[in-house]
Amino acid sequence: MSERVLGGRYTVQDRIGTGGMAIVYRGLDEVLGRTVAIKTMLPQYAADPSFAARFKQEAQAAAALQSPYIVSVYDWGKDGDTYYIVMEYLRGTDLKSGIRKHGALDSKKVAQIGSQIAQALSVAHKHDIIHRDIKPQNIMVQPDGNIKVMDFGIARAKNSHLTTDNSVLGTAHYVSPEQTQGKELGPTTDIYSLGIVMYEAATGRVPFDGDDAISVALKQVNEQPVPPTAINPAVDSALESIILKCMQKDPKDRFQTADELYHVLRDYLAGRLAAVDTATSVLPANPVVPAIGTIGSTGNTQSLPRVETAEHIRPQSATQRAQAEADAAAKKHKHRVVLFSILGIAALIAVIVGLVTLYNANNATREVPNYLSMTESDALKAISSSDFFKRGSVKRQYSSTVAKGLVIDQTPDSGRKVTKGTQISLVISKGPAPAETVKVPDLTGMSPSEAEKALSAVGLVGQAGDSVYSESVDVGKVAAQSPEGGTSAKTGDTVTYQLSKGKESVDVPSVTGQDESTATATLKAAGFAVDVKYGNSDSADKGTVYNQSPTGTANKGATITIYVSNGPSTVSVPNVVGSTAEDAEAALEAEGFKYSLTYQNSSSVAQGTVISQSSTSAKSGATITLVISNGPSTTTDSTNSNGSNSNSNSSSSNSGSTTGKSTTATPSQ
Repeated sequence: MSERVLGGRYTVQDRIGTGGMAIVYRGLDEVLGRTVAIKTMLPQYAADPSFAARFKQEAQAAAALQSPYIVSVYDWGKDGDTYYIVMEYLRGTDLKSGIRKHGALDSKKVAQIGSQIAQALSVAHKHDIIHRDIKPQNIMVQPDGNIKVMDFGIARAKNSHLTTDNSVLGTAHYVSPEQTQGKELGPTTDIYSLGIVMYEAATGRVPFDGDDAISVALKQVNEQPVPPTAINPAVDSALESIILKCMQKDPKDRFQTADELYHVLRDYLAGRLAAVDTATSVLPANPVVPAIGTIGSTGNTQSLPRVETAEHIRPQSATQRAQAEADAAAKKHKHRVVLFSILGIAALIAVIVGLVTLYNANNATREVPNYLSMTESDALKAISSSDFFKRGSVKRQYSSTVAKGLVIDQTPDSGRKVTKGTQISLVISKGPAPAETVKVPDLTGMSPSEAEKALSAVGLVGQAGDSVYSESVDVGKVAAQSPEGGTSAKTGDTVTYQLSKGKESVDVPSVTGQDESTATATLKAAGFAVDVKYGNSDSADKGTVYNQSPTGTANKGATITIYVSNGPSTVSVPNVVGSTAEDAEAALEAEGFKYSLTYQNSSSVAQGTVISQSSTSAKSGATITLVISNGPSTTTDSTNSNGSNSNSNSSSSNSGSTTGKSTTATPSQ
């Protein structure tokens, strides 16, 4: 499909990936001049109405999702038999490849990635869209370390009827138990899959594996995962608890919304995560898997009480009953003695504690409360209202993770035991640090990829605008930008650049026949420069244009040359008087003149010699008349030999003329 143009706008270039339903190409948006990714449906699915409908649904669903952590969809359509989606072109590598290359990731990095995926899912879930295929292959890690969630190819809105059977379309290693069982799906199914993604990122391997998809899917339903710390001891226990809560078999035991998970991960990254509820209790390193259908099985091994049957009960005699009653009375007395002893000891302890408390009243200790994430006013009010703690210093610092006005740190830390009168110092968030001022690079003459790289290097974001004509910049290179190069901007600001469409071609007005001033004004009004040259013209009056170059169309701003007439041209005619006719003819032809010959008798000029010429200056190519000598005139008497009257035939001067090339004329005799 390379070099095919879809929708009259998108040029398909090289292939960059293949999925279950589609092929993804790198392409170029010819209108905006930007690189895009083009997903085209495989031919075997394009003719299937259900797949075509799902493909259309993907485009419409994804186009509605706006998030810095979701790949942007620009356009979609059908070209011939090909369905296509035009998306943001991402640079980087998918998370799966990153894990394979680098192994397990640092706990903080895992939490950061999980937090961004959770934010992307939150946007989708608010649009009633469940991704259903969250896996590392669909998470693109960009050069700046941030991620983008891709491929809503099997995403399904809650009110969609395209997959009413809820068939499993995801990847077995990452699907939730309810997805495997064909149950109704909700946002928590994506949270389960995200838990597995974080598990794999933290440990370097998936929690459940097998020889085929069915065996893996069964493990998703029936087995508990090995705790991440059992595989990678470097995994933070707090992060482990978050991951395992995401992976609970019962959807009700997981985080219920992506927003909730995001806030927990944010608190973990900020170091203020106190605890996660008991649903995240660490599972045994070698979990025992109950058989399917075991009574009362919930994923943990349970022991059942032993029940005696009737055949084990034996009858008792009267003596046996009396002995039993006596034993019971003795046991009851013993219990009373023990009880009174315990009460006496407790009373003694109470007296001792009371005396010690009274003695050490001024040396009491107490745990420091947790003021993190409280507003400044609430935290200070809580400290001031206490008769145990005193208010200490209040400092402020920037934070990109804690909202402005909230406590981000405290001294001493919460949970520490301190004495009465201890000062509590707080650090209050000032919100994100102000953006750094940077110098905007000059992008002129750069390709789109070069421009994006230059902007990214200083923390700016590039955006391609409409292409423009340029007299000096090659087609496809940056011709203009806003703000301009050399000006100041804040990190994170967007710089719009416009690519060159080359020089603009416009019609050149015809000015032939116009006078010089009118012709010049006409061409300048059309956007051209004018160069005037002068020359002779036999067809144009003096002062008028008799030629121009170029004609037709030319680049706007080009120079048009006009030729203004000086009137007809005259040149010197060679002087051929005294030359032979042949030499004269040759001399005139050499200068581009024509000639006409006329003959007459001359007693002073030798026969065949030029007596005179009609002009010594004339227009180039004019005809020059030459008079050629016949020599002196002669008279001959004739006498009739028979004695008849003699006729006198007088030979008068006889002249003839010849025009053109040299021709010998014989004079009359």
